[in-house]
Amino acid sequence: QVQLVESGGGLVKAGDSLRLSCAASGRPFRDYAMGWFRQAAGKEREFVAESSWSPGVANYAESVQGRFTITRDNAGNTLYLQMSDLKPEDTAVYYCVADVAGWRIRAGHADFWGQGTQVTVSS
Repeated sequence: QVQLVESGGGLVKAGDSLRLSCAASGRPFRDYAMGWFRQAAGKEREFVAESSWSPGVANYAESVQGRFTITRDNAGNTLYLQMSDLKPEDTAVYYCVADVAGWRIRAGHADFWGQGTQVTVSS
């Protein structure tokens, strides 16, 4: 089992930056691929970014490519999502996820989920 707790969400203006954090506990953090999903009100959940257990290997949704950066601190059991140039369409609840296989996260699935943190971007 892996427990995930997100933090760092909030209300920002378009063009601002925000960093989300996800603290993991339970099984060794380094054994898992980690990622972020988001779900806007009235919309389906969507994949945002995924970080392999191998540092520096990451994948992004086209909608956030070049604006968001996912990083992980395996020693500190923490996952981050640095979001820059935020847009109103980035408004959503952001979820941290973990799975043994990165391809599953990229395909929209994950075994472990956090409770989510709200990000609201005003125009």
